[in-house]
Order: sequence, then C-alpha cells, then structure tokens
Amino acid sequence: MDHHLLSFHIAADPPPRLDKALARDVPEEASLSRSRLAKLLDEGAIRIDGTVVQDAKARVTEGALVEITIAEANESHIVGQDIPLNVVYEDDDLIVIDKPAGMVVHPAPGSPDGTLVNALIHHCGESLSGVGGMKRPGIVHRIDKDTSGLLVAAKTDRAHHGLAALFEAHDIERRYLALCYGVLSAADPRVRGLKGVNFELGNILKIQTRLDRHRTDRQRQAVIWEGGRHAVTRARVVEEYNGAASLIECWLETGRTHQIRVHMSYVGHGLIGDPTYGGRKRLSPKSLPEAAVAMAHDFPRQALHAATLGFVHPFTGEEMRFESPLPPDISQLIGLMRG
Repeated sequence: MDHHLLSFHIAADPPPRLDKALARDVPEEASLSRSRLAKLLDEGAIRIDGTVVQDAKARVTEGALVEITIAEANESHIVGQDIPLNVVYEDDDLIVIDKPAGMVVHPAPGSPDGTLVNALIHHCGESLSGVGGMKRPGIVHRIDKDTSGLLVAAKTDRAHHGLAALFEAHDIERRYLALCYGVLSAADPRVRGLKGVNFELGNILKIQTRLDRHRTDRQRQAVIWEGGRHAVTRARVVEEYNGAASLIECWLETGRTHQIRVHMSYVGHGLIGDPTYGGRKRLSPKSLPEAAVAMAHDFPRQALHAATLGFVHPFTGEEMRFESPLPPDISQLIGLMRG
C-alpha cells in the first residue's frame, strides 16, 4: 500500500494534550478529522521529533516536528456507476444532490447497486480524498428510496465529521413538503388529545414522541414512550383541498428513520401514497375531482419531498440554503386537486 508523509510544526501556545494540539495545527488541506487523527495515533503512525507517540494525553511543545505517515485511501468495495445526478452544489469538501424518487441512498441487501453512493463514487472520482481511509462519500443523512429531494454528502474525512457534528447539534434546516389526508387543525379535539401533540402559534403542529422499530414488523417504525429515540416534527398547512387533503410543510428537529411518515400517521393524517403508514384511506369523489381521486389512489410512492436544506459550511462559515421545486408527480396531483 502506498503511503505519504505529512510534516508540520506545532504552533505557539499548544493545548496541554497532544490530540488537541494535532487537531488544531494539522494543515487543513490534509482533511484529517479528530477521529482519524486518533486512529493514526493508535496505529503508531505519528512521530513527534522523531519518536513514535501513541498517548493522546502526552504533552507537546511549541515548534515540535510532527510527522504523520498516512496510507493512501483504499478504493471502496462499492463500484462507481455512471448514473445521472442532479448536482445542486459541489466544492472540494461536500456535494448537494437533488435525489429523484426511486433511488436508494446506500447499498444494502436487496439494493446492491444503482444507489446514490454508486453514482457519487463515479461522479466525484479522484476528488474523493477518503472518508475513514476509504475512497467513498460520507453519508451523514438519508432520505427514503421513494422520497425525493435534497441531500448533502461529504467528499473528505474532515467534511464528514464537520457535517455529522451539525446534524448531531440539530444545526441543519430540513424542510419537507408532503400531501396528506385531511387537514391539520388546532380546532380538532381528536388531534389535540393525543399524547405528545400540541399546537404552537400559527396553527403549527408539534409532535414529540420516541420512535423505535415496530415489535412485529421490523421494516416499520412505531411511536413509543419508553426507550427508542427522541423525535420531534413540526408541520403546518400550506394549502388545503376541500377538506379532503392538504399540502403540508414539515420540518425536523431530529432526523429518525421514517419520522415524518410515522408522525403524520400517528396524528391521523397519513401521507398520500404511503404503502407502509398511509393506512387504507381513500379520497372521496364527492370532495375532489374524479381524476384527482384516481391519481391519489394509484400514487406509486409516499408524496414526500425534501424541499429545503440549509446549513453553515463547516469550513468556510458560509450560510448555505438550497431549495428544490416539487417534482412533476406531486405537482400534477396538486393540479388535479385544485380542479
């Protein structure tokens, strides 16, 4: 395996611990995250003034020569595939994609290829400097196969950890547009009476529960109250269609698997087209045009679109915000509902 040597000197007033000094002074262009540096320490790949040091708590002095032996990133076992991508933004560290419905984000049993990761490996090529020592994009969040919209991925190790920290701190703006059955209303006593549900100013619905795998169906998530993971969704009505359905905007405080789909089902307003959580609801031809009812009944996916993605770039500090228009299938259904 090929290696290269990275050398630099510890700057003035170093932190008392070696690991913190390394994280502060390692050149940015090396794209080494704190966790990657810690791994290199453990592997004995770091020398201070010619001596291998593995103790993260060791003291280091100003001017000390740091030499890090870094193995070239391994080629990923995931094969790059020439799949068209709608690239919204790209720089040396990250890439923002507008994902179409029907594309799986990451290879998994049942979807070994044809995924967003396969497409990114091909698209990014040599600009992938390696995440965790592997030439692959860093996936910090996912959207379901049949959900369309915006997603950001890291091209470098340091970007991967920078973005992950933003997600962990809930410092990412993620807004979704969805078509659901019925109309959310603060005047609905049934919804107001549900545990974990309340309405904020402006008729904004807040759902706060815990989510975990369903006890009997491992492909589903379920609302629970003990264990699982904390989940918070807010939603508001953007447009309603004769009381039978509505376009809603949802935004996430947390990002759990199927979160919007589960939460909207919990409050009795499942998403149109959702085969897992939408229930057996049907739109009434008395409320909406026949063509709208027919399209909603046969809608091939959950009508959910990741419309807005906003975050502060982890290195430039630039405030970034991206918006994706509704895809043709959801737009067509809305047009039919409007009559």
